[in-house]
Amino acid sequence: MGFVYSAAMSDLQCPARVFVARHGEAEYESEHVLDHGGSLTVRGRAQARTLGERLSEERVARVFASTVSRAVQTAELAAAVLGVEVTVREGLAEFAVGEARGQEYGDGLFEPYFTDWLAGRPEARIPGGESGSEIAARVAAVLDAIADAHRGEAVLVVCHGGAILATLSVLAWRPGRTSAIQNCAVACLERDANGWRLTADLTL
Repeated sequence: MGFVYSAAMSDLQCPARVFVARHGEAEYESEHVLDHGGSLTVRGRAQARTLGERLSEERVARVFASTVSRAVQTAELAAAVLGVEVTVREGLAEFAVGEARGQEYGDGLFEPYFTDWLAGRPEARIPGGESGSEIAARVAAVLDAIADAHRGEAVLVVCHGGAILATLSVLAWRPGRTSAIQNCAVACLERDANGWRLTADLTL
């Protein structure tokens, strides 16, 4: 993937490197918008193992995951390849669907809010749910704690497309970013005394 950092820097100087990935392909019991967990498909399980393989040279110290089953399964499969443990964190869950609960899911259902976030308007709120700013705040709080605990190390964080989109739109906004985040796409963030920066945008 071309992730490069300077091994000559001390742990105190070298920022934490946080690889943030979406979970693998999953299938669900319902086609409607629910806070269900989902289960990885055969393809999703292969994607998760490939994610671990792609990061095998990055010296990943630990894998973190949201509490949602599809993210936990992805994290466990990637961690098995990497030979590290998995820790679950509450704040990494996908955005709350609000008034969309029970509606039939479609690709365009949340697109207006994604478009606002990508345009630098994170205050846009899913009716009855969260704004991009609120999603980013809870995810960033977890990322901050992880970075503090793993300064000078690399970690993998597995969560969800909407949560990743909102968080990157706030922490590392880039015009022209697409709202389509593929399964197991991964970005690299670094956190040091100056805050967060994106060193590698979402790639497969």
